[in-house]
Amino acid sequence: MFDWLIDPLSYGFILRALIAAVAVGIVGSVLGTYVILRGMAFFGDALAHTILPGVVLAFLFGWPLAVGALIMGVVTAVGIGALSDQGVIKEDAAIGVIFAGFFALGVLMLSATGNYTVDLVHFLFGNLLGVSVADLWVTIGLGAAVLVVIFAFYKEFLVISFDPALATTLRLPGHFLRYLLLILIAVTIVVSLQVVGIALMMAMLVTPAAAASLLTRRLPTMMLTAAAIGAFAGVSGLYASFYLNVASGPAIVLVATLIFGLAFLFAPGKGLVWRRA
Repeated sequence: MFDWLIDPLSYGFILRALIAAVAVGIVGSVLGTYVILRGMAFFGDALAHTILPGVVLAFLFGWPLAVGALIMGVVTAVGIGALSDQGVIKEDAAIGVIFAGFFALGVLMLSATGNYTVDLVHFLFGNLLGVSVADLWVTIGLGAAVLVVIFAFYKEFLVISFDPALATTLRLPGHFLRYLLLILIAVTIVVSLQVVGIALMMAMLVTPAAAASLLTRRLPTMMLTAAAIGAFAGVSGLYASFYLNVASGPAIVLVATLIFGLAFLFAPGKGLVWRRA
């Protein structure tokens, strides 16, 4: 009766892909709650694209892609924070300038590899079914590190997200916490690179958390709900990819988007249908 559910797991690459998809769904969704609360969606999208030069550089030198992506992600996160802290230009302008410049640099570097089209598709949309054992360990290790830091600084992130004035009164290290959150976003993007790619990374950070924000009122519940949605989207999207013979990354994102659409329409108290009724 459940052969359709069990049969794909007989393939090692499917099992690895399933674990990676669940890990990314949980980590991205939990961190995404802060991205939603702090209005940092544009930053996350920009950062996902600016790691492309680091990925291409790692590819050209034969390094693990995660190494180049992580270095470039952290450098970019700190750079955007430092540039906007100067007060000369607003943060969204700083993000826009660095986003456009670094992404163009990455595409230019990629075009020099001689396999421009194929490699660009791989980097932009991920290769979930190509996750190796080493990739899986990197995903799990970095994902676990992100979750540990999130829960270690849970109260501090909560205060700066909901009441910056109280954070100042309590003398919380606002700049440190802001940079830490930016770096966590960069690491999460690296974790998700193999699963959904650069172009679709923003969806895993924002969509499950946005759906959870419509269904819950408290932050802990929102985190748990977002993680459940992200994990479900990862599993469902992978099975859809297997049986429908479609790309896994976009399938995962579309499942998450469908769940958001249902929440937007039918969420108790907040859904469009509920409010109009």
